[in-house]
Amino acid sequence: MAEAVPVRCPACLRENGYAAPVFPCACGSPVTPPLDLAAPPLPLTHRTWSETWVAVRCTTCGRVSEWPYPELGCASCGTVVRIPVHPVEPEPGTGVRDGLPPRPDVRGQARAADPRRPGAPGPGGAPWAAGAPGAAGATGAAGPAHVQPSAAPVPRPAFRPVTIRTARDAVATAALYLRWLGFQDVRQPDGRPIPSAAVDLRAPGLVAQVDPTTAPAGLRAVECVWLNGLTASATSVYFSLAGYTEDARSRADDLGIPLFVMDLTGMPQPVNDPADQLVGAGA
Repeated sequence: MAEAVPVRCPACLRENGYAAPVFPCACGSPVTPPLDLAAPPLPLTHRTWSETWVAVRCTTCGRVSEWPYPELGCASCGTVVRIPVHPVEPEPGTGVRDGLPPRPDVRGQARAADPRRPGAPGPGGAPWAAGAPGAAGATGAAGPAHVQPSAAPVPRPAFRPVTIRTARDAVATAALYLRWLGFQDVRQPDGRPIPSAAVDLRAPGLVAQVDPTTAPAGLRAVECVWLNGLTASATSVYFSLAGYTEDARSRADDLGIPLFVMDLTGMPQPVNDPADQLVGAGA
């Protein structure tokens, strides 16, 4: 976490300590929104989905990604303020959006560089299947019991994403993606999802968690969905809009939990090897 800086509440003038969050760039380097402390913080009276995200450039690889906008709640009066961030300067010949990838791609550099990882294009353009000859990580041993590797790619049409504007859109997109993977009778909860809470999706042999919040999913969230899947003897899957903490990703790898992130275009992206295996093998 970055060093705490003083932020004065515009309502009661109290100074609050604030440490900007650190996010994982696709290259593996930590990314912190560059706070503009010369500009006054702005009271947040109305929240919109598009204004929840801010573009930040990685100082190591130059990649531009979208991350949750820095916000702070005053400890004295409760006023929520948005802390200004220095805008991303476009590189010569490009605009900021030109270099903006699907948010947030949190793969490690080594995995992204391996052309034979499950789900990556193989000979003739077909994706490598988990456990297939020549695929990265194929050892001949069986993978986690809830994500069985396949000997050949599962033929599926291209997934058609749906733009995510609300928490309900995020849940609906995850359900569509699970059906595309081959899970049958994916059930969504009735009613409107609570923006501050994760939502369960269930299907025969499946327990999925969809986190539509703007904070990275943590260790406890991953362990909870694993326990739910263990109890139901089902595959556990996690979807997040804001990515995952380092502890959560490490624990998911240990437990074999597929992790996905979703960008605002509605396209889920696998984060770890179990997710690659699920995409390659299908349900």
